[in-house]
Amino acid sequence: MGHPAAETSSFMTDFLRQSGGVAIIDGGLATELERHGADLNDPLWSAKCLLTSPHLVREVHLDYLEAGADIIITASYQATIQGFKAKGFSSEESESLLRKSVEIACEARDIYYDRCQKGSPDSNNGRVLKQRPILVAASIGSYGAYLADGSEYSGNYGDAITLETLKDFHRRRVQILAESGADLIAFETVPNKVEAQAYVELLKEEDIKIPAWFSFNSKDGVSVVSGDSLLDCASIAESCKNVVAVGINCTPPRFIHELILSIKKVTTKPILIYPNSGESYDGKRKEWVQNTGISDQDFVSHVNKWCEIGAALVGGCCRTTPNTIRAIYRTLSSRSPAPSSK
Repeated sequence: MGHPAAETSSFMTDFLRQSGGVAIIDGGLATELERHGADLNDPLWSAKCLLTSPHLVREVHLDYLEAGADIIITASYQATIQGFKAKGFSSEESESLLRKSVEIACEARDIYYDRCQKGSPDSNNGRVLKQRPILVAASIGSYGAYLADGSEYSGNYGDAITLETLKDFHRRRVQILAESGADLIAFETVPNKVEAQAYVELLKEEDIKIPAWFSFNSKDGVSVVSGDSLLDCASIAESCKNVVAVGINCTPPRFIHELILSIKKVTTKPILIYPNSGESYDGKRKEWVQNTGISDQDFVSHVNKWCEIGAALVGGCCRTTPNTIRAIYRTLSSRSPAPSSK
């Protein structure tokens, strides 16, 4: 879907109006894939399923749509051409796996629309079957996510990794996902300023036609994880005409309030937030530390407040589930369509 620049500026505001003022983003992918029986013990993480079990990826997308999500994010966060090649795939195979991540999400949306036509809106066992605009966001994880050593949680890539290195690393993936049929690109868990700058320059140099969102992560509620200023990072996103929303993901819920207030100082674009469950991740042991998160009830208790102070897109990241998203949907379902003057 091409979006000329003039349309890009109203792309997200139009979508938010159709969504009743706040749009719901889906939740965590990896945990759900494991629950459905996938084995993710691999540096490619969720991307591995594009190869071994695309039906499970589609199932998880559908679970989120039936929980009320308005936006589903593709399983391409850790899918990089470099990562696939390291596993012995050719460039062509690697590129086709990236495209496949979008195809699977689009298939899930088609199946969902089909179910909406056949079922009643409030039907069976809490499933939300409601015809509504649904976006497919093509996920691009940071360079740190490709390294699979936890460095997307530190943002420290070392001096050898320059702006140009990062642009070269991401260029082909951005080109492919921009032409894959996705509605927008989600640059997720951006850990530092230089990577945000690399994305902005790529969008311009490659004349990317589809919109994008930028989502940073923070571990202190003040800076992004590298220690770079969140205000600087959000300002970089604000300066790019392709960027239709800017915000925070993969960050404990307790920091979100302050982060929204910070981002509001530098952006006029809609603000998105999809925190993790608050659990701690042990990057060395590659596992989640038990009992460090918050319940769905606690998570959702923050949602109205976040929306009141400026969040326009809300969902979950790591360790959140369709139940989390269903709870957000219920909390927000008293939404009435936003007045069109907004």
